[in-house]
Amino acid sequence: MSQIVVDDVSKRFRLYTGRANSLKERFTARRFARYEEFWALRDVSLEIPPATTFGLIGHNGSGKSTLLRCIAGIYQPTKGTVSVGGRISALLELGAGFHPDLTGKENIYLNAAILGLSKKEIDSVFDDIVDFSGIGGFIDAPVKVYSSGMFVRLGFSVAVHVNPEILLIDEVVAVGDEEFQRRCFEHIHTLRRSGVTIVLVSHSLGLVQSMCDHAAWFDHGEIRAMGTSTEAATAYLSKVNADEQTDAAPAAEGITDDVLRRGSGEIRFADIAVLDATGTRTMFAMPGEEITVRMEFSCTSPVVDPMFGVGIRHENGQLMSLKTTLDSPIDPGTVRTDGVVEFHVPRLPLLTGRYFINVYAVDSHSTHVYDEIEHGLTLNVRGEPKRGVDGYFDVDGVWSMRGAEEEAR
Repeated sequence: MSQIVVDDVSKRFRLYTGRANSLKERFTARRFARYEEFWALRDVSLEIPPATTFGLIGHNGSGKSTLLRCIAGIYQPTKGTVSVGGRISALLELGAGFHPDLTGKENIYLNAAILGLSKKEIDSVFDDIVDFSGIGGFIDAPVKVYSSGMFVRLGFSVAVHVNPEILLIDEVVAVGDEEFQRRCFEHIHTLRRSGVTIVLVSHSLGLVQSMCDHAAWFDHGEIRAMGTSTEAATAYLSKVNADEQTDAAPAAEGITDDVLRRGSGEIRFADIAVLDATGTRTMFAMPGEEITVRMEFSCTSPVVDPMFGVGIRHENGQLMSLKTTLDSPIDPGTVRTDGVVEFHVPRLPLLTGRYFINVYAVDSHSTHVYDEIEHGLTLNVRGEPKRGVDGYFDVDGVWSMRGAEEEAR
């Protein structure tokens, strides 16, 4: 038996084109105002069994969050029905409903009561909420003096400690610092193992695959694909890949005017490119493919023992790799003329994501910069998701197992 049943649900919003300029207009505007109808959901049907984790994926504005709010009871469908069995806790807008003049303690009791807990039940989880949030020293202070981080930490702590039977999560898991984020994920996994039904909206396909049993891909308010999390993610990613390939310029970038650049200029990059296995410029690659970063440079005056480097950063700023000619058999000696340096990657270990490639020309001690280009190239790594593989890198390795043969079978 399904715990959540969405039956032929459509949701319409009215987008008004006029704006009231006076109190009188404000009262009469809705009667005479012009508006356009926007259907955020169209004929959506799905069922989510108890004790499962279900993912909702798709582009911004595809209807994922609207459906989550229909399940939570925040929105009423324009057509169709939503049936939910069990206590819901929603991580939609953390801290929504907190009163700024009330203390953290008072807001805990207020929000937990709204979610259906008795005072006795709140008393039993109060210490856990405070400990998890890590703001014990401020629990008796009004929340209006909290930092934004403290505010969302308390909101998250309340939401996950009210003994939910259904947990709705809308892209708000990554709150606070790294240590708190890990605790958030660990607690969500604990709820999952204890049989809580979880519905997750996320743009991270890796997260959806690792956490969700099944998923649905939304596109302009309609379900385009539904199945296992890997099947839904693969269908969505195939569409994204096709769209990007269509929209991408044939000659992939080169050095553009908006790059961040510095250096004294004795060596200066004239052209940089990512090349595929055929030597063609590209902005796209598949995990495991062969690529080459080519750097053409000019030399305005002799430079002794320059060092060239290639850095790769994820779009979120995380450094993925930095490799230099210092870790190579190349011995540039004294460079006096123009030349070309290439960094060849026989098997790209990066997983799906958007990455920036930076190039460097510095002295052998890395103290003097001849030329440095940040965000010089964009590399979009696209591939079909694989269940059981997540993160930034696909690390080569071989699994083995000894003992417990009977259990392994």
